[in-house]
Amino acid sequence: MPDSYWPGSSAEQTDILPAVSVLTQEPPTEAPAPPQKRFNKRKAAIIGGSVFGGLLLLWGADLLISSGSVPRGVTVAGVDVGGMSRDSAEKELRAKIEPRLSSPVQVKAGDVTDQLAPKVSGLTLDWPGTLDQAGDQPLNPFTRIASFFTSREVGVVTHADDAKLKQAMEQLRAKTDRDPIEGTIRFDEAEPVLVEAKQGQKLDVPAATDAVLAHWAAGQALDLPVALTPVQTNPDALKAAFEQIAKPAVAAPLIIKGEGKDAKLEPAQIAAALSFEPITLAPKIDQEKVVEAAGPQLKSTEKEGKEASIVFEGGKPAVEPSVDGRGVDWEVSLKPMVDVLKLADKRELKATYKDTPAKVTTEQANQLGVKEVIGEFTTGGFAADSGVNIHVVANKVDGAIVKPGETFSLNGFTGPRGTKQGYVEAGVISDGAPGREVGGGISQFATTLYNAAYFAGMKDAGHKEHSYYISRYPAAREATVFQNHDGSSVIDLKFTNDSQTGVAIQTIWTPSSLTVKLWGTARYKVESIAGARTNQTEPQPKAGPAENCHASNGAPGFTTTDTRVLRDAATGREVSRSTRTVKYNPQPKITCGE
Repeated sequence: MPDSYWPGSSAEQTDILPAVSVLTQEPPTEAPAPPQKRFNKRKAAIIGGSVFGGLLLLWGADLLISSGSVPRGVTVAGVDVGGMSRDSAEKELRAKIEPRLSSPVQVKAGDVTDQLAPKVSGLTLDWPGTLDQAGDQPLNPFTRIASFFTSREVGVVTHADDAKLKQAMEQLRAKTDRDPIEGTIRFDEAEPVLVEAKQGQKLDVPAATDAVLAHWAAGQALDLPVALTPVQTNPDALKAAFEQIAKPAVAAPLIIKGEGKDAKLEPAQIAAALSFEPITLAPKIDQEKVVEAAGPQLKSTEKEGKEASIVFEGGKPAVEPSVDGRGVDWEVSLKPMVDVLKLADKRELKATYKDTPAKVTTEQANQLGVKEVIGEFTTGGFAADSGVNIHVVANKVDGAIVKPGETFSLNGFTGPRGTKQGYVEAGVISDGAPGREVGGGISQFATTLYNAAYFAGMKDAGHKEHSYYISRYPAAREATVFQNHDGSSVIDLKFTNDSQTGVAIQTIWTPSSLTVKLWGTARYKVESIAGARTNQTEPQPKAGPAENCHASNGAPGFTTTDTRVLRDAATGREVSRSTRTVKYNPQPKITCGE
């Protein structure tokens, strides 16, 4: 072995020891803790364990004590029942909440407030179910600790009679729901009134029902959900129309200057004729209202026109000359009215006039070829009151002209037949029973006119027979007419003048008879062939009215025909033949109670 590795040599001490020291070095060990510090650690551990044990004992004791009670911090409809036994909690709830249950529930839906009566609405409380919602005692210690400082609303459990609750909500909806109301301007006499727009609203019934079920017992007003419908009116435009048009319009009268005379519209008359379009608020003038107010004042500046007519003098036709009319052209005259109404002064309109030529001129009447009777018919047997109405309508139709190609309409020519026109109440047949109506008896005039047109060879343009046969008229050759109370036509009599010459109608009335003659240029000789009565049906009994009942034996119904034959007036050659079939209902046998 070399001397350098000898254990006692100096080389070992200088070369080997450092290497050995690196290979065998260990981490330094801590110095032993002083006796006082070791005591403090043991003390802290003992205290911590004692606190934890104490808390554990408290948790267990709290859990044991509160077992079966309502969890702490629980409120029901605002009533604190936390920590109470279920029996105590139910008593507390009944004491605090039951008084509310007989009181109406205040509700608000949009801008509508109302009340719901719980009993009427079918609402009752389920007390055990309500407490069940609170749940059991929580085991989590942190939850239990937190319950000392917090509250939890669990709400109520409601039993509802679905039908009653639905009805209550529908009644509420009827009060709350409305369509949007657009802003506008109206007038109170001559005072303009601005009507603000109001948005529409509709109750959200399902959501509102849920809200009522959940909160009706809380003793507070309920805010129920509604769906809102916005309006389209611009509020700035509404105010501008009010200030710039409506207010100036009625600030002073308006003068309409006619030819030689003026008309004056007072503010109240202006207000009656002025309105504003929805949404756009464009001003609109009612021409009829203006004419109603100003027309009579300018009447003397106008000339009433008159058509040429046929008059009968000494039993012969003569032409009464036509007169051209001249009057105010209101449509043209009133065009600048809105702009003038905005002015503070010089509030004047100039009336524009126009000439109105007669529709039938004297020359036209002379060329009509009205020279001979071409058809006539007479009826009689009417009552005095019916006779009044027949007289009125006869005077109206007398002298009427039907030009070539024109169609005459009795309802159209006479217009409404009411008391204002001179007609009176008279007898009619309604559903087979006698009755009374204003204008009764006009059907006799219609039948007489129909037959005169029939024998004149006029073309039938529409007529209807009575439902029941009336013995004083020829079967299948008669007509009835009817109007609504407003004068609108329901059943009319029409015939067309299909000849090359004109026709004039002459009426001759006496207290016992009516004759209608058609004058023109004869074309035909007319023959009427009555058919046999077939398919007879016997009358059936029918109870009459409770008041003013008149018993009758009725009359049988039947089917029959009438054939009109037209022959050339000059040669006698048959030109045409047409047959009309009519079915009459049996007239009921009216019976009156004792």
